[in-house]
Amino acid sequence: MLKINILCVGKIKENYLKEAIAEYSKRLSKYCNLNIIELPDSPIPEKLNPSIENKIKDTESSLIMEHIPKDSFKICLDLQGKSYSSEQFADFINDIQLTNSSISFIIGGSLGVNEKLKNICNEKISFSKMTFPHQLIRVFLLEQLFRSFKINNNEKYHH
Repeated sequence: MLKINILCVGKIKENYLKEAIAEYSKRLSKYCNLNIIELPDSPIPEKLNPSIENKIKDTESSLIMEHIPKDSFKICLDLQGKSYSSEQFADFINDIQLTNSSISFIIGGSLGVNEKLKNICNEKISFSKMTFPHQLIRVFLLEQLFRSFKINNNEKYHH
């Protein structure tokens, strides 16, 4: 069974997001072994300059890199990444499964991730050109993964 890791910076505070994550995690258990790894975020000071921003990104990105399983296909969620339709994303996940038994999705903190982390990823994807809270993106990702498995298994799912 495919192992899916979601490495994310920051804890989910809102109950409605926790409930959505729990629900999609339960639904996904039929299709994959899901592992959500929550890593601590760095405090962001009131006065943020490029030097401090880079230091925070480096700290959080290093922590993420320490937790990426070896031999995992690495996908970074990034505003500059490639956009997919749900059907294209399902095909993409299906293609990865042919050669990899593990996929790791990376969701950075509020400031994103550094270039070093982006560069070690096999792919960068974007859900939208709009900016969303990284906690909400976690729910988007889980929903799209669930939809992908439904599509790939020819199972009915609302469109």
